[in-house]
Amino acid sequence: MLRLFVIAIGGAIGTLLRYFMGGLDYRFSSGVFPISTLVVNVTGSLAIGFLWSVVDRFNFSPNIRMFVFIGILGGYTTFSTFSLETFNLMRDGEYQIALMNMFFSVILSIGAVFLGFFVSKTLLNLYK
Repeated sequence: MLRLFVIAIGGAIGTLLRYFMGGLDYRFSSGVFPISTLVVNVTGSLAIGFLWSVVDRFNFSPNIRMFVFIGILGGYTTFSTFSLETFNLMRDGEYQIALMNMFFSVILSIGAVFLGFFVSKTLLNLYK
């Protein structure tokens, strides 16, 4: 039960951080370029890489690891997890799997957005 609480608190922090970053789109690009998503994804990836190295070096409890990696960074961005997993594959010499992960994650995710949008649009049009 403590683990779920730790993750939930971290997730709330990460989600609020993401919310506050959302205003960057209009502040810096008049809403034309999704700069807040880019900033969140890049800073989340930077943070997870930096903190993973720290956690590797020092002995942090599983609750602290979950609070930071699953909670805060998971609430902030899951792209950071994707980036870390891809980094670990490349670090371990699994270049082909890393490239497949990058390709399929990006292509399938974008494809899923299109599919979800069009399925929803179709269903909504059926019930006009």
